[in-house]
Amino acid sequence: MVIITAGAGFYLGSLRSGISPFQPQFFKALAGIAIVTCGASALNQALERSTDRLMRRTRNRPMAAGRISLAHGLVVGFAATFLGSLYLAWATNPLTGMLTLLTAVGYVAIYTPLKLVTTANTLIGAFPGALPPLIGWTAARGVIEWPGVALFAILFVWQFPHFMAIGWMYRAEYAAAGIRLTPALADVRYAARWTVIQALFFAVLMLPVSLWPFALGVTGRAYAAAAAVLSLGYLWYTIRFGRIGFGQNGGGGDCDPEAASLRLPARDLLRASILFLPLLLAAMMLDASGRLLF
Repeated sequence: MVIITAGAGFYLGSLRSGISPFQPQFFKALAGIAIVTCGASALNQALERSTDRLMRRTRNRPMAAGRISLAHGLVVGFAATFLGSLYLAWATNPLTGMLTLLTAVGYVAIYTPLKLVTTANTLIGAFPGALPPLIGWTAARGVIEWPGVALFAILFVWQFPHFMAIGWMYRAEYAAAGIRLTPALADVRYAARWTVIQALFFAVLMLPVSLWPFALGVTGRAYAAAAAVLSLGYLWYTIRFGRIGFGQNGGGGDCDPEAASLRLPARDLLRASILFLPLLLAAMMLDASGRLLF
């Protein structure tokens, strides 16, 4: 998803400049971003190797399972993160290299440790998580501009229903590992209702945010129509997800969060979120303003 969103940002930034996105610079930028992303992922797994062993969905990761040593993971992680950032600064521009490095540092050094401290880690982690499309834009344009910020805002808002669904589906595993998430709080009724409130707030916010590129002249009316339909669909799945906190039995003190009736809406929202973002970006790219040159 990092590569997809960064690629979309580069594509749109190139059209803004009146040049073809299909150029060597495009592949150099994505290669550098991919290297740094791999490095940040390795460092994240090094920090979380103990908690990863406690969760079924992560216990087979290389360092958690013992297939790769901690020293091995740290060397690979630091080398990929810093060398990839230097490569980006050389191959594209210094701003892109700096933003990519800051993204990795924010993800590994700030967001990851906070997962064991406060539920606010979701909000804080959304900032580095939303930077890839802006990084793609700066790789093409060399400056931070409002269209790039709009791409950042879309990804920032998108993350909350997406992660609330994941958090609810795996709340027992997160709680057992000591990871602080709203869905994993001990008071099931409180956890369910605040999970839904956060997901709904950002799903509603997605409608105006998704139309921001149209307001900035990056896209045309076809994208605006597609964005409205997709955002309403995302909201609809989030409203269905709301039954975990406000349904007939959802969120009650005696409800079972593992029950299929409460897990299914979360799974459906997760699937919808995974489809929503690529479709929205595809509509944006297909209807982008600018001449496509080959």
